[in-house]
Amino acid sequence: MVDGTKKPFVDSETLEERNGEKLKFIFLASIFFLVIGAYTLIRDLKNSIFIGLVGKEYIPIAKIAFLIVLVPAILFYSKLVDRIKRYYLLGFYSVFYAVACLLTAFFIGHPTIGIINTEQSPSRLFGWIFYFLVEGFSPFVLSVFWAYSNSINTPKSAKKNYGFMVSGSQLGGIFTAGLAWALFGMGSLPVIGVLSDVAKMRFIFIFASILLFLVPFLVNLLIKHVPEGSLHGYEAAHKVDQVVESKRNNNKNFKTGMFSGLRMLFEYPYVLGIFAMTFFYEVVTSILGYLRLGVAEKEGGSIAGISGFFFKWVFIMQSIGLVISFFGTSALLRRLGVKTCVIMIPLMVGVFTLFFILSDNAMIIMVAFTIIKSLNYAFSKPIVESLYIPTLRDIKFKSKSWIDSFGSKFSKSFASVFNLVSVYIPGPLQFGVYVFIFSIILVVWSITSVLLGRRFEKAIDSNEVIGLDQQ
Repeated sequence: MVDGTKKPFVDSETLEERNGEKLKFIFLASIFFLVIGAYTLIRDLKNSIFIGLVGKEYIPIAKIAFLIVLVPAILFYSKLVDRIKRYYLLGFYSVFYAVACLLTAFFIGHPTIGIINTEQSPSRLFGWIFYFLVEGFSPFVLSVFWAYSNSINTPKSAKKNYGFMVSGSQLGGIFTAGLAWALFGMGSLPVIGVLSDVAKMRFIFIFASILLFLVPFLVNLLIKHVPEGSLHGYEAAHKVDQVVESKRNNNKNFKTGMFSGLRMLFEYPYVLGIFAMTFFYEVVTSILGYLRLGVAEKEGGSIAGISGFFFKWVFIMQSIGLVISFFGTSALLRRLGVKTCVIMIPLMVGVFTLFFILSDNAMIIMVAFTIIKSLNYAFSKPIVESLYIPTLRDIKFKSKSWIDSFGSKFSKSFASVFNLVSVYIPGPLQFGVYVFIFSIILVVWSITSVLLGRRFEKAIDSNEVIGLDQQ
């Protein structure tokens, strides 16, 4: 009798919300297209411009120094989370970076500040500011996009549609990486050949700015045209968040605090586990990425040459990622579930890391690194992000911001310290040191993923909201 009454209700609800879910993910995929399209353009220019203005040897120092800049930025963000609506956050940071790209387009051609001045020096302030600005894109634009997506989707819809949403981002990366590769790597073409490096850089930044200015427009359309019921996300968490929001509106003294996200990060092993997933991945790829820069510098030579090399690599990476996300991510999530897919992440990274460190061939190094990055963007990232769904808003936005900003950069700084120290390790010992470090990381990472997958499954099965006891 009970089963007979439940089934029609579920089916009716599914039919009623199907169009809303479809429209929601079309908008989300389109927004992700714009965000990743812009990020692809400026991310790898970060390295080539910094190398040209300041020098490759200062990149590890820049990653460490960014942590100092990050603290006030993340505290300001936490304040915004308490004061404005979720979708306003994404619009605010998108417009901020759109304006920043326009300013960069202006200063990049300055005779002494910009790339026309080819003297490498640690005193080139523009190189440092630009590097810090681009480093902040991931924690303050990408992170907000994912936080918003996780807050309006259920575990079921994420399992079914996150692969499609990520495919939109891969198309954005392919489109803009291909455009930039044509600009910087195909100078023999009639139209492109007459453009100076400064003109190419300015075009890139202006185009990235246009993409980012379109983000709040699409977010507004999503809010207006997608049914409200399709924007609740994980219903248990949505109800708790509504209570907290009501308390905040009715009591001006009610505050969760700028440091609540950091506090909850350490209070909840589940949230700390998500941090660990990010930390271990970033450490591995930062160490491998630094080794890759040497290959890029030899292949490229000039700022424009290095940029062309990077954009060619990103084009290939995004293309591989598109195939993985479109055909593999959602299919694996539906067939194996989040628990098993989380466990697969360190195992797959471990296999390709082994290929990387065992080879001294530049092509094999680039292939291994490309596959690791492609797997992260197309497979690992949406799976790790879906782990936030059964959590409170403060964890989704505030704790996540600490993980994606300070936590992510801390892991890169840890890797940068290792990169600095590795220069002084005698050649014959370097291989053994790399194997030892990577082995420890991958073992601990694998154990963490097993425990995290089990906890996620338990929370969903019991309709639990992680972090509820703090409210």
